[in-house]
Amino acid sequence: MKRLAKVIRSVQAFGRELSRVSSAVAEAKRAPAIGLALGGGFARGIAHVGVLKVLEEEGIPVRMIAGTSVGGLIGAAYCSGVTIAELEEVAYKVRFTTFARWTLSRYGFATNDRMVSFLTRTLKVQTFEELRIPLGVTATDFNTGEGMVFTSGSIIDPVRASCAYPGMFLPVEICGRWLVDGMLSNPVPTRPLRAMGAERVLAVQLKGQWSKTTAPRHLFDVIGQSFAIAQDMMSTVWRSAADLVIEPDVAGFDYDDFKRAGELIRVGEVAMRRALPAVRKWLEVPEEAAAPLKTPALVASPAPLQAD
Repeated sequence: MKRLAKVIRSVQAFGRELSRVSSAVAEAKRAPAIGLALGGGFARGIAHVGVLKVLEEEGIPVRMIAGTSVGGLIGAAYCSGVTIAELEEVAYKVRFTTFARWTLSRYGFATNDRMVSFLTRTLKVQTFEELRIPLGVTATDFNTGEGMVFTSGSIIDPVRASCAYPGMFLPVEICGRWLVDGMLSNPVPTRPLRAMGAERVLAVQLKGQWSKTTAPRHLFDVIGQSFAIAQDMMSTVWRSAADLVIEPDVAGFDYDDFKRAGELIRVGEVAMRRALPAVRKWLEVPEEAAAPLKTPALVASPAPLQAD
């Protein structure tokens, strides 16, 4: 009887060791943690839906997302459990007045307070802790210039702050701090993703002039183009934390082209499909080779949109 008990214990010990080795091998071969950085761009941000659509269709595992401005809004919806089909449906319906209204204030010409009801209806959950995918939402402290990244608590006000474009929207107060658009500190939030633990960072920049006309049409064109210039000058900072940068071809779209949602989704899909070969290579690399790259980021240039 004792001999039988000893044999059983030996078999159990062997089983535990085999399980441990198998787990270690599986861990060593696991895919690196891929993070997706979604930049700002107002209506042009609808292109992010196309990027997410391709990643999901191709089974590319996105382990975390960080978003700035509209990138934070779309990232919050997706991470909360809103499906691609639902995102597309929302994209076709939204307009400027869906989440903003004009107002008279010395701090701006519009308020995005309607975003509270919009996000309450759209999001599947209301706090960062409940999200199915970890999310970081960026904003900028108006008084100090400090970049802030929200990863806990309520989602709604951080998204509102991240979308509070200076000069257009009123700043948003959170915990006694006046916050404005995250584009001022993190145009494309690659560095926050690294801090969140991303081993591979895919950045989506919505590069394009604020206005496609030769002369500004109004004050918002002046403000927007000025920020576009400033963001282009600081691109070296966020690019240094990216492994791959894709740039959907949004140059032909105005900042408020919500009515062209289908086209914007399509250009996001085209840009992401061009980048798929590079992203798939990440999934073939063992974990020990998945440390953050020190070499300059690759850039997947946009291709002209072809008619179907």
